[in-house]
Amino acid sequence: MRRTFCLAFVVGALLCQSTFAEDDSPMSEKYWEYWNDDVQKEIDERIEKYRKADCEFRLTDVKEGSTIKIEQTNSDFMFGAHIFNFDQLGSDELNAKYKDVYGSLFNQATIAFYWKTLEPIQGQPRFEQKYEDTAEFWNNVEEPKKQPHWRRPAPDPVVDFCESKGLQTTGHTIIWGNRRWQHPDWLPKDAERVDEMEALFEKRIRELGERYKDRLSRWDVVNESSVDFNAKGTKSAYGLMPEDYAYKAYMVAKDAFPETTEFNINDYSVDDRYAAQIADLRERGARIDNVGIQMHLFNPADTLGIAEGKPIQTPDVQKQRLSAADKSGLPLILSEITVTAPNDDERGRAIQAIVARNLYRYWFSWPTMRGITWWNIVDDCGAPGEPTTSGLFTRQMEPKPSYFALENLILREWRTNLDVTADSNAPTIRFRGFKGTYRVTYVDGSGNEQIKTVEVQ
Repeated sequence: MRRTFCLAFVVGALLCQSTFAEDDSPMSEKYWEYWNDDVQKEIDERIEKYRKADCEFRLTDVKEGSTIKIEQTNSDFMFGAHIFNFDQLGSDELNAKYKDVYGSLFNQATIAFYWKTLEPIQGQPRFEQKYEDTAEFWNNVEEPKKQPHWRRPAPDPVVDFCESKGLQTTGHTIIWGNRRWQHPDWLPKDAERVDEMEALFEKRIRELGERYKDRLSRWDVVNESSVDFNAKGTKSAYGLMPEDYAYKAYMVAKDAFPETTEFNINDYSVDDRYAAQIADLRERGARIDNVGIQMHLFNPADTLGIAEGKPIQTPDVQKQRLSAADKSGLPLILSEITVTAPNDDERGRAIQAIVARNLYRYWFSWPTMRGITWWNIVDDCGAPGEPTTSGLFTRQMEPKPSYFALENLILREWRTNLDVTADSNAPTIRFRGFKGTYRVTYVDGSGNEQIKTVEVQ
């Protein structure tokens, strides 16, 4: 039974280790009954089966007897986070540390396109960076959370940054019924103007398609819309929304964006209603490429309950939710996830790291899963009402045990690196490795270093 928690990682030349004695383990015996050795073995077997592939390629003009170095440089699985705090952390040093995480730990970023803050004045979308979006502004503002565009940076510089890092990107979100976070104050709010609202929805979709074309990998076209779904698509849990708005949004997006741009649907409710909505939309011609599902442990009491052995987000719960989402027949993305530390102390942070590690392992092993997106990576940088201890970093960008847990998985356990000795001047290389991009470095017959890129799929 896994009673003792030991987290050890090499950071530079230092070995950082946090160990709890058996009688002081942060996780209860009951927790490890859920996440027992048999469950861990099943996870490992699925990872081996679904996340690795056999690779074979031939090199020519290799110095016989020399070492061929094979290094994985990227994963085809999306390990991501939202990038809502771009240049907003209050100092150039903190901003630089924040940016460094993207392209190293994370190969995907979710970019904020919330309509309310993107176009606060009708007809004047703030795509481009102005002074209020610069690091200089945020470095000198006294109460950043009181700024209306906190966590809502102008998207153009963020898109440029992500392109410079070679990141996959997700635009979040195009159409959402939530008035508090999504709808501009100037959007119509009475039933007599619902047709005008629908026209404005179409205008927004086409503007985004025209401006960004294929620069973003994918978009959350509609967000949390299954709560509005019925057989005719006429009801809305968000109040006044155009009839059948989800379907209409997808049809406009299909016309406005290139075919290479992927379309997501995103929701927190993973049940038969969600699967029925997706089936209905696709049967009528909507193009949906990925199904986004959310998992937010916003309440610190829930994470503490997990540690105590309560049946919260157990392997069986994961299996039920993911199996339900699989009814869509489409690839899955954990589009928004939060794992809150129950207390901002050593024990609380250890609990957060253990819970995150086991959940990530389970999700990574799931056959139809394409990616996982951590929501708030910095403590005390969430939206109002969200927990202050759910980050992978402290507010001063100091890495927490949860960061090291994910770093160890993503950049060590789930990367393949090996050296092969050339047995001839034209060796055939065979290996089994994690799917993704590899750099092959070798010395040719003339003694010159050569580099080749190989994809393992």
